[in-house]
Amino acid sequence: MARAFLIVMDSVGCGGAPDAAAFGDAGANTLGHIAAECAAGRAEEGRSGPLRVPNLDALGLGAAVRLASGAAMPGLSAVPVGRWGAATEVSRGKDTPSGHWELAGVPVPWDWTYFPDRVPAFPDDLVAEVCRLAGVGGVLGNCHASGTEIIDRLGAEHLRTGWPICYTSADSVFQIAAHEEVFGLERLVTLCRDLAPRLHGMKVGRAIARPFVGVPGDFRRTGNRRDFAIAPPAPTLLDWVQGAGRVTHAIGKIGDIFSHRGISHLHKGKDDAALFDHLDRLAGEAEAGSLTFANFVEFDTNFGHRRDVAGYARQLEWFDARLGPFLARLGPGDLAILTADHGNDPTFRGTEHTRERVPVVCHGAGAGSFGLCGFVDVAASVAAHLGVAAEGPGRSFL
Repeated sequence: MARAFLIVMDSVGCGGAPDAAAFGDAGANTLGHIAAECAAGRAEEGRSGPLRVPNLDALGLGAAVRLASGAAMPGLSAVPVGRWGAATEVSRGKDTPSGHWELAGVPVPWDWTYFPDRVPAFPDDLVAEVCRLAGVGGVLGNCHASGTEIIDRLGAEHLRTGWPICYTSADSVFQIAAHEEVFGLERLVTLCRDLAPRLHGMKVGRAIARPFVGVPGDFRRTGNRRDFAIAPPAPTLLDWVQGAGRVTHAIGKIGDIFSHRGISHLHKGKDDAALFDHLDRLAGEAEAGSLTFANFVEFDTNFGHRRDVAGYARQLEWFDARLGPFLARLGPGDLAILTADHGNDPTFRGTEHTRERVPVVCHGAGAGSFGLCGFVDVAASVAAHLGVAAEGPGRSFL
């Protein structure tokens, strides 16, 4: 019985979103601009020369970028042997839940709540609730910030006062950073879990626990991040597959993004390398008829938000090197779809996600272009491959 592997390369967009200007993102193109910087010799830290992702390119990555945005892709010119296209999002967001839910067949039917870019960013009653739940006299931050920057700036004061560091971004999120050992990891996770229902009632997408360790001058975030996301408004691809009696595997953030609905087995890891180890293992072990849904987050968190072009290019090349052996382990009838949830162009202004189309490249579905599609068509295609009824609005491109 056929198996399916849906793999999200977090933030690996390819430009060309028709509504990018409405989000302030006209001209953003994560893959196109990284490839251009590499070809121009401006991404040489830890790597050199044009962007080298031969396995993704063979599936149609370079062709998908050209289709989506018209961008030239120096070094990516293979004639695709996979099935490929590019997808356009309809949900009014450029965030993790919107992208993943829509890829899983459920567009977001509401407008998210975003906090204003001012100080203070949060309403007084929300701050008071954080203080009550945490048992503290105040919070630090209360602003828009980069996660690494704010712990460097406020970490020492956090250690002195015991007050949690609260911040947000251009996404619909409320993030709380605290020291794992001094504040306590379980205390931080409980705080975010208990605050989440109030935030979800406000249509704030996620409460995120951001633990860190270290000392002033050397603070480091850990892999114990927890996201408490609002539940999808309708059954998703994971529910469709599980409801048909099949097994579903979630790798990485997928469990948190989907509020652990429709998931038979969850596989976590400290970094993308550990998550890819799970993916490799499941290529050999996943049950007949199963769905494996994976997210690889470090493109976004480690390189996109930090506007690190060379680092992003290194991560793409590392991922591509791991991809070849994984694809070779798949059996006849297996389908692997690689895509993304939004963009995060490291050459663009600011430090936030960018509204872009995303590439969709497939192994095990023949060769050729299916053109432009919707995010929801990815879910419909996986369901069709598995022989499971699709309940969303998408149409299969297979």
